[in-house]
Amino acid sequence: MKSRLFLSLLILGGIIPLSILGGSQSDLSNMPDWPILFRENFDSRTLQSWEMTDADAWKIVSDNGNKVLSLFQASEYVPPVRSPLNIALMHNVCVADFVLEAKIKSTSREYGHRDMVFIFGWQDPSHFYYAHIATAADQNANSIFLVDGTPRVSIANMRTNGTQWVNERYHTVRILRKSGDGTIEVYFDDMTHPIMSAVDTTFLKGYIGFGSFDDTGNVDDIQIWSPNQECSADPSPVFD
Repeated sequence: MKSRLFLSLLILGGIIPLSILGGSQSDLSNMPDWPILFRENFDSRTLQSWEMTDADAWKIVSDNGNKVLSLFQASEYVPPVRSPLNIALMHNVCVADFVLEAKIKSTSREYGHRDMVFIFGWQDPSHFYYAHIATAADQNANSIFLVDGTPRVSIANMRTNGTQWVNERYHTVRILRKSGDGTIEVYFDDMTHPIMSAVDTTFLKGYIGFGSFDDTGNVDDIQIWSPNQECSADPSPVFD
């Protein structure tokens, strides 16, 4: 059985070694040597640690006997500026420098903008970053975006022409963020070469989350490595 990490430990500022959490360790040989801060695998079957743009669009489901967080339908949320419509944020994970890793499965149909998004540096609904992983790249897809009080803008200095989602497969996504020099790198299955990167220091810390513009997908086995928690206990990000 997968291990469970209670978010109350995060509130108290606890740093839990991966060996205590159980499960296989990710290969972080090319990543900073930071302790693991958070892990979530949804075995607890509760979403009390999360806030969604539309709670009716998310639920914990069983996928081949494994519990996962599923974005299963469209959100009714309308953002204040053009940005993702379907978002789930973690209440008590607010970091500056971090490595985020998760297993992601797209359950949407195949088309150019078939996507899942990865939120970080979240300040409020009009100020945050997100990595948009999509089948085809254009000015609005498969890139790293900045939302800074205006509709999202691509800030990637390198990205591939697109990212292939394989039906029924969980892909490993990893994001590296270094606030000091603004580094942002996004990896997809291959952890040696990023599929996109950027350098930006607009937001130096913030909350982390997952979602999509208008597609569906599953999230599992979330792990976050970081030097420390940056925000006060349970500041509860909101969408209204």
